Amino acid sequence: MEKDSTAQSLKLFIVLSRAYKAINEHVNKIIQANGLNPTEFAVLELLYHKGDQPLQQIGAKILLASGSITYVVDKLEQKGLLKRVACPKDRRVIYAQISDEGKTLIQDIFPDHARQIDQLMSSLTDSEKTEAIDLLKKLGIPAGKF
Repeated sequence: MEKDSTAQSLKLFIVLSRAYKAINEHVNKIIQANGLNPTEFAVLELLYHKGDQPLQQIGAKILLASGSITYVVDKLEQKGLLKRVACPKDRRVIYAQISDEGKTLIQDIFPDHARQIDQLMSSLTDSEKTEAIDLLKKLGIPAGKF
């Protein structure tokens, strides 16, 4: 019985990995067509939907190593898409704030981004999407303990 379970686990891992890779590659092409890399898009999307964020917390929210955040924020700042703002209560804390140009860019590209993702997921019914979300959360919770 254990061999069957292990074989199924390995098969699930491969299928999950291939599905993620295929979907991610498609989404990344769409993002790159708009002059951003996936990390830059993730930072702008976070700031657009969640508001100003402390630089120290952005990495955890978009699943990026904290050392890379400075580089990404620098690039976005050079493009005029965000700015750094000092926290008035604690000068040691610096916030990333989306600029008007960054807001305009996200407003222009996010609806198509969302439609493309919806299209990629269209082979599942809404109830299957809910079930997949629940199952993947269940799968991810113990994995985070390793």
